[in-house]
Amino acid sequence: MLSRKPLATVSITLLTVLSLAACGSSADSPEAPESSQSTASVTIVDNNGTQTILTPPTSVVALDNRTFETLSEWDVPLSAAAVSLMPNTISYKSDGSIVDIGNHREPDLEAIVAVEPDLIINGQRFTQFHDQIAALVPEATILELDPRDGQPFDAELKRQTTALGEIFGKQAEAEKLNSNLDAAIARVKAAYNPDDTVMALNTSGGELGYIAPGVGRTIGPLFDILGLTPALDIATGTDDHQGDDISVEAVAQSNPSWILVMDRDAAIAQSDPGYQPAADLLANSEALANVTAVQDGQIVIMPADTYTNEGIQTYTEFLNSFADALEAKK
Repeated sequence: MLSRKPLATVSITLLTVLSLAACGSSADSPEAPESSQSTASVTIVDNNGTQTILTPPTSVVALDNRTFETLSEWDVPLSAAAVSLMPNTISYKSDGSIVDIGNHREPDLEAIVAVEPDLIINGQRFTQFHDQIAALVPEATILELDPRDGQPFDAELKRQTTALGEIFGKQAEAEKLNSNLDAAIARVKAAYNPDDTVMALNTSGGELGYIAPGVGRTIGPLFDILGLTPALDIATGTDDHQGDDISVEAVAQSNPSWILVMDRDAAIAQSDPGYQPAADLLANSEALANVTAVQDGQIVIMPADTYTNEGIQTYTEFLNSFADALEAKK
């Protein structure tokens, strides 16, 4: 969910501090020359202020699920993490050397102390535990880069990626991830016809939830980024993780040209006997049978692990899928 932290100006500055080598030996100075050593740090302005991080960090804890895929792609070793929150698509999930903090419902925060972290990448579901973590490991730097209210969502995703790239020496890789997102956005904008209306839905427990343009969970910010025309816009929309209550009749009446869907259960309940995939829910609904999006097959579903893997790669993949669907209709 979007962070409620105050706005902060982003500043990422690489500070390198080099220790001078001792003077060479001479007749008056018999000591052998000391080897040159270097220590580097980066200064990041995150959601809570200025954070200075020695690089490379020696013990990293990852709790923000927006960062899991990026850290995994960059082979960043983790001492501890919210492994229970990770989808199976993240390599850390099967790494038994990582201490599992658990998920955000009943986390074992005390376990963080044992790994003596110097950097904790906190955020999203674990933001609420910031003060407790700080009290347990006061010497560690806690970094929080959740997308901030009032800032363009795509820019906030890139801000996070750029910061991680500076910390882990992956600047080129971060730039590539950011440009891939920009390219996917550009593809959608070029192919989308503003005359086509769009409805965003969440499916969970066999029910449909309405994702409000702008504020709704995950897909909501895409309306502003892409310039999508809402099929239905209500003043009371929230960022609730299950979406807002909506009837299939209301969806049918709005008759969207396109339906964008996050299948919440695909990430957390796919093995449940009662799990109903979003595609089946929409295709088998008699009330939606005459909706343009259903009749024309203009339904785009986010990657199955989206609910627990909402990083920049997930958005890039989904936007490219949306662009593919739009381009195919031209």
